[in-house]
Formats: sequence, C-alpha cells, structure tokens
Amino acid sequence: MAIVEISNLTFTYVGADKPSLIEVNMTVDEGEFIVLTGPSGCGKTTLCRCLNGLVPNFYSGELRGDIVVCGLKVREHTTSELSKHVGLVFQNPENQLFSLSIERDVAFGPENLGLPRQEIRRRVEWALEATGTAHLRDLAPYELSGGQQQRAAISTVLAMQPKIIVLDEPTSFLDPKSAQEILEVIAKLNKELEITVILVEHRLDLASQHADRVIVMEGGSIRLDGTPPEVYGEQAHLIGVGLPKVALLFHLLRRDGVKVGCTPMTVGEASRELKRLLVE
Repeated sequence: MAIVEISNLTFTYVGADKPSLIEVNMTVDEGEFIVLTGPSGCGKTTLCRCLNGLVPNFYSGELRGDIVVCGLKVREHTTSELSKHVGLVFQNPENQLFSLSIERDVAFGPENLGLPRQEIRRRVEWALEATGTAHLRDLAPYELSGGQQQRAAISTVLAMQPKIIVLDEPTSFLDPKSAQEILEVIAKLNKELEITVILVEHRLDLASQHADRVIVMEGGSIRLDGTPPEVYGEQAHLIGVGLPKVALLFHLLRRDGVKVGCTPMTVGEASRELKRLLVE
C-alpha cells in the first residue's frame, strides 16, 4: 500500500534561476526502507522538505504537481498537521535539540500535540528505549557525543509516533563506527516497528545493506530507482554516486568478463559468491 505518492513534482525556490526539483515521480510503500542518494545539489533535501510540508509552507516558491503523504495532500495541510505523520531528522542534530535535557527535548513534540500527561510520559519512555538513549535523559545536548546527539534527535521524532521517518544525511558528522550504529538503530526501527524510512545518505557501503530500494537523483530528477543490486548494476557511479566497495568490485569483475551473479551488498555475500566462482 502506497504511503507516499508524488506526481510530476516541480519546485523552484523564490529567487532561484532554475527548479530544484523537475518532474519528480515517486511512490513509497508502507514499511519500505529507501536510501535516497545522488551528487550534492541534486534536490535530495528539497524533496525531503516536501514530505512534511516545509516546502511550500515554510520555504516559499513555485510548486507544481501533487504530493500525497498518508492520504493527505501536502498543499492542503500545515506542517504541524503533517508532522503527526512524517518525522524529519535534520543533518545536524544540534538544530533539533534545544532544551536543557534530552528528556525535555523528547517531550516537546507530544506536549505540543496537547496529549495527556500520562501519554506524554509513555511516549518519552518508549522513544528513549527504542533508540538506546534512556541513560542520557538528564544530560544536556552539549554533553553528548555526535552519535548520541543523533540518537536523541531520532528520539524526538519517534515520540511523535509518525508513520514515516525522513532522515537527511544523519551520519554526515559521525565517524564510521558511530555511523554504523545509527544506521543499525534506523534499520531496527524499520523492521521491528514497521516505520517507513526514507534515508538521504552518501555512505552507501553502510546504508545499502539495510535498504529495500535505492533512488538516485541528478539535476533535480530521479535517474535510477530499484533494489540495491539493480541500481548499482546500472553503473550509478557514472552520475556522481560512489558505489559501495563490494558492488564496485563485482562491477569490475563483470567488465573483465567474469560471470558473477547478483551484485552483493555485504562482505559476507561477496565472499560466498567468490567461493562459488572458485568451485565452478
């Protein structure tokens, strides 16, 4: 069942010379884990802003086409209404954390929904436990590491209990170990809670192993859309996307005439495929 439907979407910011999005068509099914990637300036962040109404309600401009999220037409609803269904995690978690404690930050969203005190407490506890940040509840954001801040930012969105979480490059400020931990948390939320995930990411080595689909954008349009093996087999690197190292290895093997099977996403999958080739 489609939870996001975008048809012929074109958007131009006020004062811009050219559109940031051009004739974008995209459908997202409920419970999918989608990695959205592409070179810098290709329109990824603008597309994310469209999903919760920041475009066009906050970022003004000319918008053409239709955006339907959770059955709601974005242009007919405010960002506050859409935030009940779509949670957006910003690239820099410091933009999302502003209280004197993580617990108060996580409670901010449910409080603004006007929920009963007991329900707010329940949601805060659930969100902190889901992201492994319960032990950080009394700390101020500036006392946390980058990875801890990103987990806390995800908690603030989870407390709203959205059906969709959109994450705009959540690992860009993190070291590889922290990035892997954050992506594992996101994958866990997707699988165990069946939350639809749209993840903007450049670290495809880490993200692709969790993804159901990879969407590649270029120049404001979608160029490739399919499963990770399908997309990486289409030479996505030719449009500015750095292929995962494992996928690049198998691409080079195919170029040299080696008859390899499906493009693997993990080292384990690659190892099994190479062993099969050796046996044959």
